[in-house]
Amino acid sequence: MGLLSHIRECYEQLNELERDVVSMREKLDQAVRWHRRFAADASHELRTPVAGLRAELEEAQLNPGDTNVGILLERTLRDVDRLQAIVVDLHLIAELEEASLSAEGEPVDLADLVRTVVSKRADVPEIKLELEHGVTVDAVPAKIRRLLAELLDNAQRHAEHTVQVEVRRMGDKAELSVIDDGQGIPEADRERIFTEFARLDSARSRDQGGTGLGLAIVYNIVDAHKGSIDVEDSILGGARFVVRLPLADLPEKAPLAHGLGADRG
Repeated sequence: MGLLSHIRECYEQLNELERDVVSMREKLDQAVRWHRRFAADASHELRTPVAGLRAELEEAQLNPGDTNVGILLERTLRDVDRLQAIVVDLHLIAELEEASLSAEGEPVDLADLVRTVVSKRADVPEIKLELEHGVTVDAVPAKIRRLLAELLDNAQRHAEHTVQVEVRRMGDKAELSVIDDGQGIPEADRERIFTEFARLDSARSRDQGGTGLGLAIVYNIVDAHKGSIDVEDSILGGARFVVRLPLADLPEKAPLAHGLGADRG
């Protein structure tokens, strides 16, 4: 009887091991598919400005006497700028996937960070603030600033008149929301907009500006900080991007929150 029990136990362990191997294989296959798709999408996006550059330069080579050097430089530099922006964003995504941010983290007051980022922007439309003080997370400040900048770029690109940023405490989470009064995002598109080079048929198409990687960068930064991001309907009529991050474990003497709306810009 003891031998049968031992055999049964070994059999169960083998089954469990088989399930683990199958699960690992599925994850590896998924990762391979993602990298193949990512490489294909990246090469496609890089091909467009490269083709533009080649066409401009070949035209100038064939018709040197008819070439306006100033216009040629303006057009080619525009394509170079786009190439550079795509490469920089691709590098950041690779960095976020490979590196662990936990060792670099430090307490970050989200209200202070928002005020700093917004104060350095001269964009329109105007950005309104509703910030709760004392909402602190363990984070890499530079990465959270980039996250906010990408969300603000996205909101301002699609807003009609208003962009609003909110910071508040919700249970054991910090909420950072960026809201606009644009056309919003259909529910069917709210997950795939965070994939690299996502294209929407709505007014939020990447063709309105950017590299097509901004929201993918946001997703990766949030994921690296063990947070979540959701897209909701906004009270202004457009989209509301909500980032939720774990609150930092601070000493009891940490500043107490003064309530939503304590700081309005």
